Amino acid sequence: MSRKPASRGTFGRSAPAKRRKPSLLMWLARVVALPVLAWMLGLIWFSLTLPGAAPLGLKSDGVVVLTGGAGRFRRGLAVVESGAARRMLVSGVGEKTSRRQLAAAFGIATRRLRTTDLGYQAVDTRSNAEETARWVAEHDFKSIRLVTSASHMRRARLELSRVLPRGVTVLSDAVPSEPKAPGLAFEYTKWLARRGALLLGAA
Repeated sequence: MSRKPASRGTFGRSAPAKRRKPSLLMWLARVVALPVLAWMLGLIWFSLTLPGAAPLGLKSDGVVVLTGGAGRFRRGLAVVESGAARRMLVSGVGEKTSRRQLAAAFGIATRRLRTTDLGYQAVDTRSNAEETARWVAEHDFKSIRLVTSASHMRRARLELSRVLPRGVTVLSDAVPSEPKAPGLAFEYTKWLARRGALLLGAA
């Protein structure tokens, strides 16, 4: 029994097969992949452009140290004692911490903290900024040096830009550190989320 020849299109060529439409799963994968890729590229930029220390030759009215690491306090003290700033605020100390206790913890004489103010009201980066703004206004400072870790600097400056007057100059002075990848990614994500919230009008 003879078989019928397969149908052919014009000029004897086989009819083209119909293209399959992308499945819903494929579209979802693409939708998820784009923001993930953008986040990864942003993280690479964030890690490659971390700020560094500022020279002590650059002067400011005051220096603000955000608690979170021993190197930050010692850097702030070096700034004051070098004459690069007239006064220091240590923002976010424990409510029962005194100058004497702070000096003892770092093995220095209490007299070295005579131009140091302790801020007790800050519990996070946002309240650090608010505490700093009050301190700046109290002393009528026009410039400050901000001391914190390199990975935290952008978010700290972002919060300061929200509460400081436009005429106040902020000099970044990042304490050298070697942040691990998970911590760096977490800090980048927090900065990104906070920036987005501020762009949307959140306080």
